[in-house]
Amino acid sequence: MKRIGTILLWSAIAAAFIGPGTVTAAASAGAGTGPALLWAILFSGIATFTLQEFAGRLAVTTGDDLATVLRRRYPTGFPRVMALVLVGGAILLGCAAYEAGNILGGAAGAMLAVDLSKESVTLVLALAAGALLFAGSPQGVARLMAGFVALMGVGFLAVAISLAPEIGPLLAGLVPTPGFADDPAALLGVLALVGTTVVPYNLFLGAALARGQGIDDMRFGLAVSVGLGVVITAAILVVGTALAGEFSFAALGDTLAERLGDWARTGFGIGLLAAGVSSAVTAPLAAAITARGLFGSAEASEWSANGWRFRAVWLAVLLTGLALGLADVRPGPAILAAQAFNGALLPLVALFLLAAMNDEALLGERANGLAANGFGLLVVGVATMLGLTAVARVVGSVFGFELPDPGLMLPAFAVLGVFLGRAVTRREPR
Repeated sequence: MKRIGTILLWSAIAAAFIGPGTVTAAASAGAGTGPALLWAILFSGIATFTLQEFAGRLAVTTGDDLATVLRRRYPTGFPRVMALVLVGGAILLGCAAYEAGNILGGAAGAMLAVDLSKESVTLVLALAAGALLFAGSPQGVARLMAGFVALMGVGFLAVAISLAPEIGPLLAGLVPTPGFADDPAALLGVLALVGTTVVPYNLFLGAALARGQGIDDMRFGLAVSVGLGVVITAAILVVGTALAGEFSFAALGDTLAERLGDWARTGFGIGLLAAGVSSAVTAPLAAAITARGLFGSAEASEWSANGWRFRAVWLAVLLTGLALGLADVRPGPAILAAQAFNGALLPLVALFLLAAMNDEALLGERANGLAANGFGLLVVGVATMLGLTAVARVVGSVFGFELPDPGLMLPAFAVLGVFLGRAVTRREPR
């Protein structure tokens, strides 16, 4: 029963990163390259577990969430400005951008399954997310999200299995092809899959969930949650292989209905709706947790789960998403903006986290060792590449120029990420 409770608690991590953005990225990758990028989903899962384990181990050892640790480690000077203004501000803005995509995507999924207007569905979805957030503590909300993870899994897996994909190509897709970096479309697909899975605000949410848990329980629950998330994301990619042509939620739903029957459109819509609702809950929650750690205290009544400041933060993020949803903003640009925030923020958060994980005065024997730092630096390198590419894509789309071949940028981004990561992971003695 304790293990089951741990799984239910940590299901919030899978619920958080499998939103409409993940559906868009994975289904688009499946439509464009077939199952060839399954390995990118596997890598994203390993990278997510690595960073989430860092944040969870930090919280279990110190008793503080990630935002609080950042505030205390950098009390003055430029690092404090970086931690409070850049990290805090970008997390809050990023959560608001994600929330817009979550509500828009969830509403698009609902309209595939039920015959209601977009405005009605958007309003009902936002009210449902608000009711869940109002109901209880972060841990309680996290356990409720387990139901949405199960709903997502059933919806997407049922449709994927019904497509009867061949096993050979699926297994081949778990191994990267040597020339993938020379294909701009494939490399951008990899970046999108990594960027929509390794989500910065999840690190703050996961650290808050880990407080009061044991190391083994935290690792077990996190491994199961991320593993389920990887399986569901892979199922979404397989579902996307049914689509020939430009991706949209409606187009994919129509294609599935033609091949499998109307139930497949409904199943896809239910899975997308569940992804939207779950992420529409976790993004505001993560924003409130981050704001509390950076600017307040969990012991202060106004920053408790029922405090007015805590609720004001998540309500502001939720209302932002609702306003954009009712304003008839297209889901695609909103999701692109969220991924751009993610791409710009992820390297910065990863560097701060790696620095904290090498602080022996803070963690003692639980500080990172050579192997943990090695993989952590690899994740930082990929995150840096992802961040700069995402920003370049958005700037290019705004000003109308073509992004340079991503294959040419790969070595430079990786070297820059490793260099910056090594600079902040110098061990601080006890």
